[in-house]
Amino acid sequence: MTGTILELKGITLSFGGLTALSDVSFKIPKGKITTIVGPNGAGKTSLFNAISGFYKPEAGKIYFKGKEISRLRPPARAKIGLARSFQNIALFRGMTVIDNIKLGAHSHLKTGLLSALFYLGKAHREEMALREKVETQIIDFLEIDHIRNLPVASLAYGLQKRVELARALAIEPQVLMLDEPVAGMNREEKEDMARFILELNQEWGMTVLMVEHDMGMVMDISDKVVVLNFGQLIAKGTADEVKNDPEVIKAYLGSGNVSDLRQRLGVETTEG
Repeated sequence: MTGTILELKGITLSFGGLTALSDVSFKIPKGKITTIVGPNGAGKTSLFNAISGFYKPEAGKIYFKGKEISRLRPPARAKIGLARSFQNIALFRGMTVIDNIKLGAHSHLKTGLLSALFYLGKAHREEMALREKVETQIIDFLEIDHIRNLPVASLAYGLQKRVELARALAIEPQVLMLDEPVAGMNREEKEDMARFILELNQEWGMTVLMVEHDMGMVMDISDKVVVLNFGQLIAKGTADEVKNDPEVIKAYLGSGNVSDLRQRLGVETTEG
C-alpha cells in the first residue's frame, strides 16, 4: 500500500485568455486519501476534468501506475481504474437505482453485441454475476437496499449522491475520484458519506482523490491535502501542515479576520 499511483507533471490548461491551471505538479500516494482544496475558481474541478480526460491540457503529463495516460479518452481511463463522481449529480433519473449502478460496470463487460442483444447464455451469466456483485457488495455496503428498485428521480438529494458513489464503485476503481461528495448535504448525510469514504479507504484499501469545500471533513479524513489558488499549486502536505501554511490562510482569508479562518480550519490559536 505504498508508493505513487497517480502523478501529475506540469499540468497547464487555459480557456481562451483565462488560465485555469498553471504548471500543476503533485503525486497521489497509493492507498491514501488525498484532497484538493482551494477557494472558488481555484481550478479544482478543471484539474479533476483533466485527470479523468474530459479536458485536454496544453502542457503537462499524467501518469497512472508509472505509465503515461495523457492521451487516453475518458472511457479508457475508466477501464484502467479511474472512476469519478460529479459535483452536479449525473445519474439517469428515469432509471432505477440498481440499473444506474450496473451501468458503472459497462466498461468491464466482455459480452459481444449479438449475445447482449438477444440475452444469450454468456450475456445472461455475465448479467447475473454483475447483479450479484452489485447487490452483495456495493448496495449492502452503502446501505441502499431499500431503494434499489426505485427510480433515481424519486430519491432525496443525499441518497442520489450515495447512488452516484455506488455507480463509481461498480467500475472497480483503483483511484476513486470524488468531486464535492458532501456538497448540499445535511450534517447526518455528511457524517454517513465521510464514514463510507473512510471505510473504502481503510477496509477496501482504495485510493481516494477528492475535491471538497467542507474543511472540517477535509481535515478529519485526509492523509494529504493539495491547495490550489488561481490555478496554481500553493501548498501540499498533511492536513496539519497545510492548515498552518501562511499562503493557504492568505488564499482563503484575503484581508479578513485571521482568527475566524483559523477557527474554521481547526488551527489552534495562541495568546500573547
